[in-house]
Amino acid sequence: MKTESISRKADYIGITGSVLCIIHCLITPVLLLTSSFFQNSALRVGYLSLDYVFIGVNIIAVYFATRHYAPLAIKRSLWCFLLLFAVALLLEDTDPIFEYIAYIASAGLVITHLLNIRQHRISHTH
Repeated sequence: MKTESISRKADYIGITGSVLCIIHCLITPVLLLTSSFFQNSALRVGYLSLDYVFIGVNIIAVYFATRHYAPLAIKRSLWCFLLLFAVALLLEDTDPIFEYIAYIASAGLVITHLLNIRQHRISHTH
């Protein structure tokens, strides 16, 4: 895939990654308590390791979304929310507050990607 194509779709990739992360975080406790799927430790570790995939997807999305067209405020917001998101996911096992911070940061990423899409459409209409 060309980097030009990734740049155009970066905001959508970021939104998708953040929303999937929120869904993953919301259903994980339910699945851990109610499903026999997680009796296999390899499956459980793999499923719980998806946090790192979400961090990676969002790094790529923010990088490509901020490369060319994003206004400075949106660039800074995306990178700050990404940093907060990554730190919160990595530290969520140390204190429950980090889980909530990850939700807030993920929602911030979604909103900022939506603002970037809107700004891009406004500035590129003729």
